Amino acid sequence: MSAMTSGSRPVSVVVPAHNEAAGIGRLLVLLTSGQPEDRVEVIVSCNGCTDDTATIARTFPGVVVVEIAQASKRLAMQAADEVARHGVRAYLDADVTVSRHDVLTLVDALHDRTIATAPERRLVLDASSWVVRWYYDVWQRLPHVRDGLFGRGLIVLSPEGYERVHGLPLVMSDDLAISEAFGPEERRVVPGTVAVIEAPRAVRDLLRRRIRIATGNSQLDDLGMRSAGARTSTSDLVHIAFGSPRLFVRVAVFAAVSLAGRILARRRIKQADYTTWLRDESSRR
Repeated sequence: MSAMTSGSRPVSVVVPAHNEAAGIGRLLVLLTSGQPEDRVEVIVSCNGCTDDTATIARTFPGVVVVEIAQASKRLAMQAADEVARHGVRAYLDADVTVSRHDVLTLVDALHDRTIATAPERRLVLDASSWVVRWYYDVWQRLPHVRDGLFGRGLIVLSPEGYERVHGLPLVMSDDLAISEAFGPEERRVVPGTVAVIEAPRAVRDLLRRRIRIATGNSQLDDLGMRSAGARTSTSDLVHIAFGSPRLFVRVAVFAAVSLAGRILARRRIKQADYTTWLRDESSRR
């Protein structure tokens, strides 16, 4: 068949949430507004929460709330999967903003060959320092960042796509692991759908992300789960640097921040600390 009954398949939207009381309501308003109501099941999977995330989520009619004691995104996803009713799954970060309409558009973009979809990303950088803005100006131009499903805060999987990834090892960089589980012909970033992501504000906030990413990448490398195409190469940076005169200095800033993140992550990597989650709190407001 061609499109898999486009416009009719329901989806279970899994939202892992760890102390997301500040913004979970804003996201749930978008996810629970619109028609048809029976196409979208929203599951907020609270993990290790010590705030009012679960209480706020329960105020939204129809939203399923799951609670686990351990602060673990992947365990939260598994707990939600156990109660999810629909074969199509969407995994959505709680600090990302996306509309119900765009979630359903991503569902309808699934086909026999396209079994994983994700939205375009829009980074909000208004409150970010110039170093953070310059870093992301380069980061968004990297080929694997443009084409991969990771770093978007939302991935939608067909039943076949879910079967492909649900048995993957528990890893820190779960979105990259999921993206890497599909070939270029199996995954698609759907034009016109948008996930809004708050960028870090200060360099220290960006470095917290970079330390986590460097640690997660090391874990994926040890497991053989990261391809050469998912790495930033020197040739990528050279191509970007010489693409425009203004980008040369920005590439240097990007390289310096990336190197600092890897150096600061060495101790965590040496200790195989793949559970301590360094979170950027500046983007949660």
